[in-house]
Amino acid sequence: MIAIVAEREEELPLQPSLRRIRQFDVRPKHDLGQNFLIDSNILGVIDRLAELGPDDVVLEIGGGLGVLSEHLAPLCGHLHVIELDRALVPALEDALAANPNTTLHIGDAMVLDLVELDPPPTKVVANLPYGIAATVILRSVELLPQVTRWVAMVQREVGERFAASAGEKAYGAPSVIAQLSCEVRVARAISRNVFHPVPKVDSVLITLDRTGPPPADDLRKLVRAAFAHRRKALSRSLATAGYGGSEIRERARAALAQLGLPLDLRAERLTPDQFRALLEELER
Repeated sequence: MIAIVAEREEELPLQPSLRRIRQFDVRPKHDLGQNFLIDSNILGVIDRLAELGPDDVVLEIGGGLGVLSEHLAPLCGHLHVIELDRALVPALEDALAANPNTTLHIGDAMVLDLVELDPPPTKVVANLPYGIAATVILRSVELLPQVTRWVAMVQREVGERFAASAGEKAYGAPSVIAQLSCEVRVARAISRNVFHPVPKVDSVLITLDRTGPPPADDLRKLVRAAFAHRRKALSRSLATAGYGGSEIRERARAALAQLGLPLDLRAERLTPDQFRALLEELER
């Protein structure tokens, strides 16, 4: 009887994340935003949105316990997995062992040289840690112009911010910078209960589809300065942010007038295309 009880206690869960948590004694780290996906039904939703094929090279940021990694690898030509936490390496190596078309990169996706990834990624698919989600998406949009689609699990507020339209409360610099080169949409709401540990917020899956080249540095600087003091009129926000020199307030008002826009317009009212046109006027 004692032997039977001991054998049952050694049985591991079938779900990959829960199995590896126990098998490799993984303790989620709050400071790294680790919330591991434990509902495998979501994996099919993700790969359908990604529309992967044998010619695709996928970049997964935040490999975690490898549940998404081992699902994606057979569906694409090559999979790059980036993970910061070295304590998760044994679990990730277990997940990737059966897939020779994978490369595991241990490092910080915020500083890792994404341009040097070989073969170069064509799609980004990731369950992103909440703390870096917005920044790492924009960084990959900027540095990986060959990427045509992103499918990312992010905090609901981050997803809504990326997809927001001009005039909406969530609309800001991330919205504009992303939409200058991508079509963004919130594809699906995701319950917090599909993660372990359960986060305090809900998530969404968002997709970004490339529509053009990444915005140039000068355009990104303009957008960020315009939203730096979003309660102020755009021309005052630029001046307060120290953008464009001492006469920027007058020049910005003149540029807005040239575009047929109100002189006291706030940044949140300009569409991405209007920001592009505004920069062209300022640079004349």
